Amino acid sequence: MLKLLRLSKTENLLLQRLKPVQCIVGQPCNVHTLQGTLVESAGIYTINTVEKLTKHKKAERTLWIGLQLSLVRTFQRGLSDWASDSDTEDEMAENRFCCDYAKRGQASCKKCKQKIEKGVFRIAKVVTNPFSDEGGDMKQWYHPACIFETFQRARATTKIIEKIEDIEGHEVIKDEEKEILEKLIKDLDSKLSPAKKKAMKQAKIDFTNLKTPEKKDATNGNIKHADDDDEKPSTSGYSGASFSSKEAEKDNSFRQFRCLCAEIAEEASYNGKTAIVHKFITKGSSGDGFAGSLYLIMKLLLPGFVKRVYNINNKQLIKLYSQAFGEDQDEMSDHFDQGGDVADTIKEFFEKSTKLPPQKKSTLSLQEVDAFLDELTLYTREEDQQRALTKIAKKCTANDLKMVVRLVKHDLRINAGAKHILDGLDEHAYPAFQASRNLKDVVDRVMANKAENGRKPGMSKKLSIKASLMTPVLPMLAEACKSVASAMKKCPNGMYAEIKYDGERVQVHKQGDKFHYYSRSLKPVLPHKVSHFKDFIPKAFEGGNDLILDSEVLLIDTNTSKPLPFGSLGVHKKAAFKDANVCLFVFDCLHYNGENLMNRPIKERRKFLRDNMKEIPNRIMFSEMKFINKAEDLKKEMMKVFKEGLEGLVLKDINSIYEPGKRHWLKVKKDYLNEGAMADTADLVVLGAYYGSGNKGGLMSVFLMGCWDPKRQKWCTVTKCGNGMDDKKLDQLQKELDMVKIGKNQAKVPDWLDVKKAVVPDFVCADPKKSQVWEITGAEFSKAEVHTAAGISIRFPRVTKFRDDKGWREATNLDELKHLFKTSKETSDLGESSLMGGKSPVKNTPKKRKHEDDDDDDDDDDNSNNHYGNPSPTKQIMLTPSKTSPAKRNNDVTPTKKLKTSDDGNNKPSCKYGAECYQTNPQHLEQFSHPSNRKIKSPIKSKILLDIFKGLKFSLSNSVEKLKDLKRYIIAYDGDVVPEYDSSQATHVVVGKNEKVENPASNVVSEDWVWGCVKERKLLPVKDC
Repeated sequence: MLKLLRLSKTENLLLQRLKPVQCIVGQPCNVHTLQGTLVESAGIYTINTVEKLTKHKKAERTLWIGLQLSLVRTFQRGLSDWASDSDTEDEMAENRFCCDYAKRGQASCKKCKQKIEKGVFRIAKVVTNPFSDEGGDMKQWYHPACIFETFQRARATTKIIEKIEDIEGHEVIKDEEKEILEKLIKDLDSKLSPAKKKAMKQAKIDFTNLKTPEKKDATNGNIKHADDDDEKPSTSGYSGASFSSKEAEKDNSFRQFRCLCAEIAEEASYNGKTAIVHKFITKGSSGDGFAGSLYLIMKLLLPGFVKRVYNINNKQLIKLYSQAFGEDQDEMSDHFDQGGDVADTIKEFFEKSTKLPPQKKSTLSLQEVDAFLDELTLYTREEDQQRALTKIAKKCTANDLKMVVRLVKHDLRINAGAKHILDGLDEHAYPAFQASRNLKDVVDRVMANKAENGRKPGMSKKLSIKASLMTPVLPMLAEACKSVASAMKKCPNGMYAEIKYDGERVQVHKQGDKFHYYSRSLKPVLPHKVSHFKDFIPKAFEGGNDLILDSEVLLIDTNTSKPLPFGSLGVHKKAAFKDANVCLFVFDCLHYNGENLMNRPIKERRKFLRDNMKEIPNRIMFSEMKFINKAEDLKKEMMKVFKEGLEGLVLKDINSIYEPGKRHWLKVKKDYLNEGAMADTADLVVLGAYYGSGNKGGLMSVFLMGCWDPKRQKWCTVTKCGNGMDDKKLDQLQKELDMVKIGKNQAKVPDWLDVKKAVVPDFVCADPKKSQVWEITGAEFSKAEVHTAAGISIRFPRVTKFRDDKGWREATNLDELKHLFKTSKETSDLGESSLMGGKSPVKNTPKKRKHEDDDDDDDDDDNSNNHYGNPSPTKQIMLTPSKTSPAKRNNDVTPTKKLKTSDDGNNKPSCKYGAECYQTNPQHLEQFSHPSNRKIKSPIKSKILLDIFKGLKFSLSNSVEKLKDLKRYIIAYDGDVVPEYDSSQATHVVVGKNEKVENPASNVVSEDWVWGCVKERKLLPVKDC
């Protein structure tokens, strides 16, 4: 039995009146007055007819003329999906119902035509939207009593509300309305005649008994079901032999797919994972050969690489499934926050759901799951998404649904990348996929090669690496280059030094008049950034009908032709620049008029680009590139770029080919040089934290960093940071940080924190003045309006040091952060040794700038490309070593910031401590000059730090005043502080003034004794304390 479904808005006018008809493949088919033949080809069913329908009504006649007097109905979903659906009520009719409480009071009741006042309970019939060419649904609202009146006149085959659960969203109905609905349902049932009830019951039975269409096998006359696997060679197993339906069904079962994923996840080695995949797609589940759909297996094993966009996030999944399961949404959210795996959360609550219990046995096929995933991509409204998610859940076991959710989240948790999976298919499959990103083409070519070579040893044919028009190519990438010497070694043939533009990388595909634009992550680029290029690219490439370009898009000042800052491409930010255009800087061509250019060296590709492209000023331009084969020239180019405030350089060996996904180019950025010594840094306070995901689920793993604003007396956000910590440190932080959970609820944000809604954390610190200070290092300071520290943020932040020696007063405040941001854009503290790969004389961590009238302890130890020691042209700034940082001065091998050069003509940078420097390291003395005229304010009387506590281990009592300061001074003077649990190893126990220790195992001293030792610069007798 085959049920005709609607195709479009206009066809609905006719097809709503058609009854289900019986159609058998190859036999005449009579639909209404339309006659034709049902034809099957490759799983697609079509009713073909050439009958001219001139006797229909005017509306119908218009329809058929619009279809050129022939109707071709193509059913693109498997017939088994239509015939085997157990939800008989959904099959009976298209009617759906939903409910809510009127939000604005503007909708009218479809029956009585009266306005439904705001806050009044209402019921909607969900019908097809006749005003949209794309289809979709619309809601017709009724008063509850009015819609039940319409049910009295409904046909037996029309779906009505027979129980409250028939209404979508019934969970929100209040008890008072539930009582009214139950009464209306009971009254309706009493008013229906026995004959009508019998007809309704019979209609359900008829639809329940629908069977999958059958078709005859032309070779032997056997009847086969439409959903029997009849794969083409390109997507079936290796052997090419015919398999029984049972074998194909098993290899195509979702349960078998789950078992395969579990086996891959348990295997630790990547080679082992590849072997597992190869074994399965070669031998199948039976061991006699794979009988399933090879393409489908590979497609589902790579959800993160063959991406579908589902328009649904973790919180939405929890919300929709909590409604479907009848479970508490907050309880599910808490479980997810603790575990970090939304699939685990949904599985656990699915298992205990009574409203929607899971299946006991897995019967899902890969085809069903793939069709569901395709369907889910079409929906953006929650009602549609919930209907689709609930429908698949009805067919799932708990483990099935867990894996379905992981497919939706593009993460199977098998710890295997595309290379490990595709290597199981063919050793050359991964490079081919990297280039084309067309999985089906790769699978088909692999299978064609297997068939051609007859699986003979040594006859494997390498797949060609080629790009596919209108399918994004994985971009070639660059690895970090840390010195000129390293660059010259890796590019012995010479190199092109290309400006690294601070914009957005875009891959342009042109095929005739069609244009596609893809980002670095292969996603479509937002139209407002690239839509106008279709007017300029044909002018720039007059002879280019088909082409693929690699380029960078950024906003350019039309007056100066200079690029504008990173992030200015945003639709709102772009409006702030009046004299600016979005410009495409082209640096490579991969495909031109059917010719693959990726295998040519870049010197040829660049020449080809010059010969075939004409620049359009401020619209389509060549990227700036310079040929370099001498170290001195490269050093000059790097200095020039950094002094102009540009991001850096990309270096390309002149003989290099384009290798998708490979990091065979080099990139030079200021923060890469000399192990990151030239990066921008800042000492920021931990203000909050976010739950992690994946393996870090349930842990605070991303932290909200910020600074103090002395003018507004508030804490401002600067950046979110989750890099720079190993697992051990992360576990330690869970206990050390004093946090209060607010669950990203802006209403619970404390008054002391100025944070925008988009970055409200899961946790905030209990007291920011007692929170930890971390040194955050990044590529550069940038503007990010989502943060409240005057819009200043840090690009690519990471934790480089946990500053236990600093409190909130010594951290970078907002005024100091503004200065760092300004100076980092003006200069670049690069020295000869930094560029050539030697030891850096500096680290960009400016010390505190203290004015004579400044009597507080705020100091800026933070992150800038520049330091406060770099005087501005208009004002000399005096640097003072931090009062509270003797430990840092004692521990650092070199001072932390490059100061101005000395006046003795030796061009050495001046040491910040001048002639009073305590360093005796010969390398330090060689790299820095120590002028005697530099005045340094020292927080202590003596000018040299002694090792007076050398060999001593101190255990500090919590009753000690100024505990942190005392700890820093002990460490600065070469002593050790042991933790409380290891206090038995201490040689001295430091106690508060009124604290007594009975039977001490170590020397018990007071804090005054320690301060006395520091003051006198020597170890005092213990008896004097």
